[in-house]
Amino acid sequence: MANEQKYTNKGDRILIAPFEVALHNKPGDCWVSFLGKVFNLTKLIEEYKKTNLVKPILAFAGKDISHWFDESSGDIQYFINPITGIRTPYCPNGPIPHVALPTPSSNWTPVDTPWWKDDAKYRIGDLSKRVRSISVINMVIGTTVTLNVCCEDTINRIMDRYSIFNKNTSSYSWRHNNENMDLAKSLEENGAVDERDDYTHANLPQTLYTPTIYTYYNDDMKYYLDDSSDEGDIP
Repeated sequence: MANEQKYTNKGDRILIAPFEVALHNKPGDCWVSFLGKVFNLTKLIEEYKKTNLVKPILAFAGKDISHWFDESSGDIQYFINPITGIRTPYCPNGPIPHVALPTPSSNWTPVDTPWWKDDAKYRIGDLSKRVRSISVINMVIGTTVTLNVCCEDTINRIMDRYSIFNKNTSSYSWRHNNENMDLAKSLEENGAVDERDDYTHANLPQTLYTPTIYTYYNDDMKYYLDDSSDEGDIP
């Protein structure tokens, strides 16, 4: 899961949906998204919990704060102070940690890397550009599960999401349109095209059709070779 991994910035993209970010909306578990990135600011809140600087972050816990930043530079926004004529940090919802004060003060010490640029410490993944629904049918027991997934998710990642309903996903063949799916590719790359925009243009509901994946159990014998496994775990 995303909260158990660190963003490596080496091509190992951890994709997180907005609805997943929204679940982490408390002082002891605070995620935010901005400019396509997802940050876990729980440690920052703990560090500044005795100050008012965390109030804007807590107000937007589990939400997107892209309006705090300049998209072209990735830095905090600035404006020209009409009184002093000085380029000043712009914090629309109040002062936040690591932002310079508008006037010199002995109470403020600059940091080497502000939190919004500290990927190694706070960044846990990338925000999905779009979320879509799929249905997964277990052909062994006939159950259907509807999942919301990231459009960029590979089938392997979708299997991980589905594992809360069936922990033995690796023992199944995943098929769509009568073909085995490539687990390293996305839904689109496996032919499960997202047609919701076409439905909208035709004045049809986006829920008109949900792509379906069929899972078939492979008799891989692993439960017969492992005496410690319970027979009831097979499907």
